[in-house]
Order: sequence, then C-alpha cells, then structure tokens
Amino acid sequence: MVPMDYTKNPDVKLPLQLIENMPELKENPFRERIVHSFSEDPEGSLSFNDFVDMFSVLSETAPRELKAIYAFKIYDFNTDNFICKSDLEQTLNKLTKEELTQEEVSLVCEKVIEEADMDGDGKLGFSDFENMISKAPDFLSTFHIRI
Repeated sequence: MVPMDYTKNPDVKLPLQLIENMPELKENPFRERIVHSFSEDPEGSLSFNDFVDMFSVLSETAPRELKAIYAFKIYDFNTDNFICKSDLEQTLNKLTKEELTQEEVSLVCEKVIEEADMDGDGKLGFSDFENMISKAPDFLSTFHIRI
C-alpha cells in the first residue's frame, strides 16, 4: 500500500479504513472523527504530513492549546465551528456506548451548554470550549494515544 520510494508518487495517501484499524485508534470511539479532523481529503485519507500531524497532536507532549483546537474539531460533528446540543449528544453517546437513555443524554447536554455557554447563544464556540476544558485539568491529559 505504501511505496518504499516516494519519488515516483509523492502524494500517496493512507486510506481511512487502514488508519482506523491501527492498534492506537482501533478501540477509540472517536477514531473516524479523529482521522477526518486531520485529513484534508473528503474521503478521510491522510497524506504523510496529515499522519505526522495527527500523531504529533495526540502525543503526550503536544501543547495544550493545540490539543484544544483538535479536540474542538473532533467534537464538532456537523463541522459548523460550534459545538451544539446535537454535537454534544453524539459525543456523549460515543463516550457511554449509548448506554444512557435519550432523556439522560438530553439533560446532560443541556446542563453542559447552560454551564459553558458564556455568550448565551445556545452553543459552544471555541472560547466557550476552551474555558470549559480549563476547568477540567485532566481533560487534555487524556487526549492522547499511546504509541
């Protein structure tokens, strides 16, 4: 799949399915969102640079600010640059393996927006998200994969 000599075809891309099945991502419920957040390809394939960026950001030593940017992108399922109730519901369902009732999910999501939405627009912008995760110091320390 990946050639030994890149001089003939320097734009080789690793397909989404191959990356999702890597041991480092295979069990992560957000694996598809993670890959799409780093991919410049609509199919989710990663160039070599995208791949290196992904593992750099997900390393334990990556700066907190960089981790926050990509965490926001991963949780922004509808890619509108806000985390709305629907995004939060999808996030919570992935985190809990859909073990909560819809009412429980809805209640948690409403509470998160109520607590974190500083400008009262009913959704979380990046600054709202940054503020929210700053109150949870262990949040970004768990935002890494073991290599």
